[in-house]
Amino acid sequence: MYISQAFNVLHEWWRYLVGLVIIIIAVIIGQIPFTVAVFFQAYKNGDSILGLDEQKMMSLLEPNLNLFLMLLSFAIGLVGLLLVAKYLHKETFTQLTTSRKKIDWKRFWFIFILWGLVSSSFVLIDYYYFSPDDYVVNFKLVPFIILSVIAILLVPLQTSFEEYLFRGYLMQGIGVSSIYLNFPLIFIYTIICLVSFLYLNSLYSFSFMLGLLIFAFFIGFLFFLLNQKTLLIKLTNSTFYKLLYKILSRNTTPLLVTSFAFGLLHISNPEVDKLGNVILIYYIGTGLFLGIMTLMDEGMELSLGFHAANNLFTALLVTADWTAFQTHSILKDMSDPTEAGFVDIFMPVFIVFPIILLILSKKYRWTNWKEKLFGKVEQPQLEN
Repeated sequence: MYISQAFNVLHEWWRYLVGLVIIIIAVIIGQIPFTVAVFFQAYKNGDSILGLDEQKMMSLLEPNLNLFLMLLSFAIGLVGLLLVAKYLHKETFTQLTTSRKKIDWKRFWFIFILWGLVSSSFVLIDYYYFSPDDYVVNFKLVPFIILSVIAILLVPLQTSFEEYLFRGYLMQGIGVSSIYLNFPLIFIYTIICLVSFLYLNSLYSFSFMLGLLIFAFFIGFLFFLLNQKTLLIKLTNSTFYKLLYKILSRNTTPLLVTSFAFGLLHISNPEVDKLGNVILIYYIGTGLFLGIMTLMDEGMELSLGFHAANNLFTALLVTADWTAFQTHSILKDMSDPTEAGFVDIFMPVFIVFPIILLILSKKYRWTNWKEKLFGKVEQPQLEN
């Protein structure tokens, strides 16, 4: 199985923790050019750099430059992730991508073309038949050509970074870590620390360095707890802990954790401010959909293709002032929605995505759904 093959590489839980820190640092380094450019432009405009919100930052630079610098951080993050997999875990690119002997690019291109056509059709049908007054033609040849080059080169790197992080690195990492007896303690502790950190940050708005120090304190205290042998023995022998361990050491845990993490990663997107927190249902639902594809298909080829098509076709076809991607696209959505509706959230998550899963299950003959989605994570037996 896709998760279980991570047992064939260096997979101690602390490696994934260290690796995640390195990946985050790589993304932060990648964000430096964008941050410098935005602050410089704000300074030129006479704006206060301290009061810049997400939407204001996205509108300061020329759209193509803005897109290039924004996507650059994901490209550098992807490089960091692949280096972590190679040198910290001794894991090959193929092992991180799929359980097959070779990456099946036919799967990637099938879902890429399928979702590209379907998602584009939704926009065009809305433009021509349902809400033509909500759109204006935004097409300008030279800016669009530059946009196309940037998008074709960098959008797949951005989506691949997110897929390799959530459906790849973290899916495998959380999965193989869940077999360790101390995993429930680490899991609960991490949730408590994350919620505490986010709550305190909302009250006091930590600087990066202070946030890093608090994070380091959380990690240090975790290692302190893990060294309390007497406490751990009493805890792990309790009936509740054994039940929790039995529940968490299943494929469901990495599937749900990565789906929620993927959704919450988008909480700072301008769409959330505009449409409300209800749109997180769409983001979390999309993460769950991509995670199910990965587990059922025993590899990431389909999720890579779907995500790349979704973001690439969106960047080229339609933009709006309140979205994360503001580009020189063909169309511009001029509507001013105050809240997301059925078509925006519930139709994709509860109707379109299940239909796509059904199509893929028939095409690739998926079986044993219960075991792949809810089965216990088990280390493969070594052959004699």
